[in-house]
Amino acid sequence: MNLGTAELEEKTAEARESISLALAKKGEACLTCSFQAEDMVMLHLLREWLPDIPVLFLETGYHFQETYRYRDEMTARYKLNLVNLFPELTVPEQESRFGLLYQAEPDECCKLRKVRPLFRALERYDVWFTGLRRVQSPTRAGLKVLDRFALPSGRELLKVNPLAGWLDRDVWEFARAHEIPLLPLYARGFTSIGCEPCTALPSEAANPRSGRWAGRKLECGIHIAGVSEVR
Repeated sequence: MNLGTAELEEKTAEARESISLALAKKGEACLTCSFQAEDMVMLHLLREWLPDIPVLFLETGYHFQETYRYRDEMTARYKLNLVNLFPELTVPEQESRFGLLYQAEPDECCKLRKVRPLFRALERYDVWFTGLRRVQSPTRAGLKVLDRFALPSGRELLKVNPLAGWLDRDVWEFARAHEIPLLPLYARGFTSIGCEPCTALPSEAANPRSGRWAGRKLECGIHIAGVSEVR
């Protein structure tokens, strides 16, 4: 066994332990999933305990067609309990009322199409699993494995980030070892994939999220928004 394999096995064991600890708290659990590589690793691990765990997908209406096809293929392959979360406004309704918000006010677009739909959905859950990792962005450098998260209503839930300490190579090696097919957009050079209008190839090799929002911001707001911002 080489050092890299041993390190990944240790990280995997730690991830499984954090999942087990979180699930021991009881209550309803869910996973937010954009169908990127780390989310697929999380899905693989979680299904060891909860094969039918609700998989929350933010259906913004702006995703790549490749993302939609991959989502549907993985849902069929693994018989996922997929929960598509829709904004209050359809894409045509929003664009008719506000224009192209993703160009003019990307924060507002993310709030309408991602943050609010997710936070409404999370009201029914007690444990929220994510595939977040510290190396993804400076805004995630202080990420905890287990944390409390307050919704706009004031209700708190346990937010669990079992892959917080994983590096890119850990994710890719785990996916390879477990034969997890990955989103084809990676083969085109994308390193962080969200809505199509706001996702480009990375402009900085060392920053996988440098292709998001044309460099205007690093987060959609789901993981950093304050309660007062999303009422």
